[in-house]
Amino acid sequence: MTETQIFFLVIAVLVIFTISRGLRIVPQADKWIVERFGKFQRVLGPGINLIIPFVDRIPHKITVLERQLPNASQDAITSDNVLVDLETSVFYRIIQPEKTVYRIRDIDSAIATTVAGIVRSAVGKIELDEVQSNRSALIAEIKAAVEDAVEQWGIEVTRAEILDVNLDEATRNAMLQQLNAERARRASVTQAEGEKRAIELKADAQLYEASKLADARRIEADAEAYATEVVAAAIAKNGIEAAQYQVALKQVDALAALGDSSGTSTILVPANALDAFGDAFKMLKGLK
Repeated sequence: MTETQIFFLVIAVLVIFTISRGLRIVPQADKWIVERFGKFQRVLGPGINLIIPFVDRIPHKITVLERQLPNASQDAITSDNVLVDLETSVFYRIIQPEKTVYRIRDIDSAIATTVAGIVRSAVGKIELDEVQSNRSALIAEIKAAVEDAVEQWGIEVTRAEILDVNLDEATRNAMLQQLNAERARRASVTQAEGEKRAIELKADAQLYEASKLADARRIEADAEAYATEVVAAAIAKNGIEAAQYQVALKQVDALAALGDSSGTSTILVPANALDAFGDAFKMLKGLK
């Protein structure tokens, strides 16, 4: 091989090496930081990128996939002076790697410290019952506060969770006693409401019975009034004979009932009782 061929071969190798140094292929889930003479130049996105060989360098390769901080335990005191231990978890991802690289050294530690302070502050504003019952609202408040705090680091908080709320033994026993007392109170209220309902139903039944009895008496009174009106009309039409006829019939009916009695062996009647039969027949004949 001649010196000329060796020279061109060396040149070709240098060209290939230079091109390889200037060509960068970034994976889909990564963003690379480019520095030129030690100063931030730009961010390379996924795909094929060109840089200036031997001038630009890539000191940081950042993954933009969502990350989860290790579960952390945070002590906090509620507004009613109850000490609680909250287990929290935070998910985030880097959206501006140049801020993450040049503004903070340990991003995970910084976020964990920020979350601890925000959790203590948020829990200190509410009572223990609200921590238990309004956990979703508390999580939303913590997430919003963390987002505002880490925005300057190029971080997006995707989710914040309160995994568990732990209490000391004395507080747990006190809450258990309170729960039992509340259950007993509810049972007493339910029993009282049942008794009240039973009394109401009984009163309704009595009222219904009285109403029906009143209706029956009213119908009976109407019937008696109607009968009286019929008798009065007959008297008005036929005179005193109609009244005497009705009295005679009543006397006959009374004697017949007395005679039909099974427990009566001897019947004593007034001397003029038999005249009632004759009077009734005479009146009936006269009316006809």
